[in-house]
This record gives sequence, C-alpha cells and structure tokens, in this order.
Amino acid sequence: MGAAAREARDVCENTQMFTGIITGVGRIAAIHDLGPSSSHGKRLAIAAPDGYLDDVGLGDSIALNGACMTVTSLDAAARQFTIDISAESLDKTAGLTEPDARLNLEKALRASDRLGGHIVSGHVDGIGTVSRFAPVGESWELRVVAPPALARFLAYKGSITVNGVSLTVNSVADMADGAEISINLIPHTVENTSLGSLQAGAKVNLEIDTVARYVERMLQAGVLAVPSTASTPTYSKDTAE
Repeated sequence: MGAAAREARDVCENTQMFTGIITGVGRIAAIHDLGPSSSHGKRLAIAAPDGYLDDVGLGDSIALNGACMTVTSLDAAARQFTIDISAESLDKTAGLTEPDARLNLEKALRASDRLGGHIVSGHVDGIGTVSRFAPVGESWELRVVAPPALARFLAYKGSITVNGVSLTVNSVADMADGAEISINLIPHTVENTSLGSLQAGAKVNLEIDTVARYVERMLQAGVLAVPSTASTPTYSKDTAE
C-alpha cells in the first residue's frame, strides 16, 4: 500500500469493526473548536434519531460517514452525543465540518451481530469525488472518482465503503488521476442513508476492502510466490497464467 493510502487510514480514533450497514442518519448539531489554531481539532455535537442512543455509553464507537469515532459525552434524552476529532482526521475526511450536514451512523459491530455488508474498519483510506449521481430505472447510479493511491484496490464486484455504506462496485474505469467506479443504489439505500443528497462534485469518504489490503501486502512481501525446492513444483510466470 502506498504512503498516501497509509496516511489517509490513520484517522480512526480506535480499532472497532463495522459492517457498512447504516443504522441511522444523524445531523451535525454544533461544531466547537478545541483550540485557537488550525492545528487543533474540533468537537462535534451530533443529533441522533429517536431512540438511537438508548444502548450507547461513553467510550462507545460510532462511525460517522465511515470514520470511526469515540463518544465523549452523551445525552440520550436530548438525542445528542459528542465526539472529538483531531485536525489530522479532519484533513483526511470529508463532510465532518459542515453545520447541519446529514451523517450516516453505524454502531460498532458486536460478536452476535449479522455481517450484513462486509468487514469495515472505520479507517478512511481516501477522499473520492462524485462524478455522477442520477436515476437509472428504479435505481440510482453513483459514480465516484477515487484517488490514484486507491485505484489498484478497486475491482469489479468488489466491495467499497462510501461515506460508511457498504456497496458493490459494478464497473471500474482506470484514469490518469485515479479510477472511476460505478455503483448501483437501490431505492432503500437512497432513502435510508445520506447518499440520497449527493451531487456531482461532492466529496465522499472511501474505505477499501480489508481483504485487498492483505493481498497487496502479501504481494509486496512475496508471500504469494511459490518457493522453488526439490520437493515442491516450480511454476513459471507463463504456467501460472
């Protein structure tokens, strides 16, 4: 994995796991500076849906538009919680500094939960740009241009997380400045997440499939190469293909 992708991943506040199945849509109710300069982060007050916080406690993990954050204060009766986000995290994510912005919410995965989407870490790998969002039949087509550092991790029918939503890639087109992916959104997804408000030019948080990370690392380390020994067959590049 390239340096840019590694730097972008370092925005998660903890190490919980998610599935990319959105459990609620919240709103940024207030934003407070944590210091006087741009090197300081911000405290976000998030308004949650009715009843959403009934099983949430201080220190719990909630992903906001795909970025894993820690609950630092909680008022379930007022349906609000706060998170502190560092300047580094703000620099590597999108959509977390806009007052009244709608946010996709997902609580951390429990061992007894169904894995309805795919394994998601809440680490934002990079920021993509929406190039098209338009109805196609009864569904919607979402096209996103991913940065060059993420392009090699995207594959046809592979998984991608967009603003915290687990989605399937329908096509990939390599470009000079990255790769454009096409995704089909069913009406349920459009209606029950914040993706329905996207427009061309919008910035979105992207997280690549966890499996792709390990495949990339194994290829770099040569782990996938078959060793040449007397007792083990040797495969040349031609025979392997």
